[in-house]
Amino acid sequence: MTRLVIIGGGIAGLSAAYFALTRPQNPPDEVIVLEKADCWGGKIATERVDGFVIEGGPDTFIAMKPWGMALARELGIADRLHGSNPKQKATYILHQGRLHPLPGGLTMMIPTDFGGMLRTGLISWPGKLRMGLDFLLPPAKSPGEESLGRFVSRRLGREAYEALIEPLMSGIYAGDGDQLSLQATFPYLRDLEVKHGGLVRGALAAKRERMKRNGAAPGSRSMFVTPRTGLAELVEALVARLRELGAELRLGADATHLARPRTLYQLTLASGETLTTDYLILATPAFVSARLLRPYDPELASLLDAIPYASTATVTLAYPLADVPHPLDGYGYVIPRKEGRRALACTWTSTKFPHRAPEGMALLRVFVGRAGQEAAIDWTEEGLLDIAREELRLTLGVTAEPLLHRVFIWPRAMPQYNVGHPARVGRILAGLDRWPGLALAGNAYHGIGIPDCIHSGEMAVGRVLRGDEQD
Repeated sequence: MTRLVIIGGGIAGLSAAYFALTRPQNPPDEVIVLEKADCWGGKIATERVDGFVIEGGPDTFIAMKPWGMALARELGIADRLHGSNPKQKATYILHQGRLHPLPGGLTMMIPTDFGGMLRTGLISWPGKLRMGLDFLLPPAKSPGEESLGRFVSRRLGREAYEALIEPLMSGIYAGDGDQLSLQATFPYLRDLEVKHGGLVRGALAAKRERMKRNGAAPGSRSMFVTPRTGLAELVEALVARLRELGAELRLGADATHLARPRTLYQLTLASGETLTTDYLILATPAFVSARLLRPYDPELASLLDAIPYASTATVTLAYPLADVPHPLDGYGYVIPRKEGRRALACTWTSTKFPHRAPEGMALLRVFVGRAGQEAAIDWTEEGLLDIAREELRLTLGVTAEPLLHRVFIWPRAMPQYNVGHPARVGRILAGLDRWPGLALAGNAYHGIGIPDCIHSGEMAVGRVLRGDEQD
């Protein structure tokens, strides 16, 4: 009898259990998933109330990375996936307290519509001229590992970075672009510079290639998809399939201690129960994995602990449309760091996904928290609600009481892929060689999105059951 235990019931851990039962020629006889919380899904948290669909964490996943779409097809829910509203897809950036439309023609965050860039009020004329130098500047020969902020500033100028690229990047990583590693977050930008001589030339070439491949203009298909009643559909379908496959799923199961007296791993739970297992996957935040490993491998634990995290929160509020003076004619807006706001972004959910709110209602979601600004945030439900309402008042003119609100707080939820991250992950994976049958999964290593987490679960299974390299 062989056993695989997976600690962590987020999308990475659940995916690992699924792949362990469906991919190997000789799957383990037992697969057990332990989750400390009282529900499955981790940061995927959907609430359905009074005709509203409220997401506490992510609300979509990117379709271009294949692992999310592939899993949805295998689970039989691909026909439930849909993109965001194609009729009102404008996105705005807050600039000097006012909303400005995001210039059209962005390809991989890089401007390719020169008319749109000339017209935008986001960047001054000197800033626009500086952006044009991208056509003249040669590629850096060997800059070493750069931060995203330094790289974009070098190619397009600091103003373009702060006004345009930084808020888009922060909406993904909740990070500080002057600390985030270009290699770990957007490595293709450096590839564009090397291959085409500059960012804009490279983005134009990528745009032409995509048009040729798709036979349609870019943007004709939604880059992001989600199930009709929220991302919890993916988790629900996955949990149901795991039960059909015979996995043992335990909620409220907190693993507090890990040992390896001989060849088997031994886990002690908070309840006092002891489990032994041939194979172990830690689908937990890096700092949790570090705590479990520290007594036996302090070096590996220190590497895991060195991955920094940012805390975040989402605040969703519902209003009658009549109580929102500003037209909700798009997906929402992002807020540059230089604006000094405590909020990071605001999604107009009822426009982005009209079926997620009853007719005549506005559903708005405010994001709070980014690296380096946590100390300015009151991380209580009341404090976060105050921040969200202040943001809606300042930008959208909303002063009414919300019909309902939901606050989701995510302490140390977003790993920061800062400069040095790729090398650190390489050392972590090398350290795992001292632990046969052990693997790591989750968003701390090779990507933070849902497809990345699904893929991390698959790679972890390959490592423990087949001895694959986990890179």
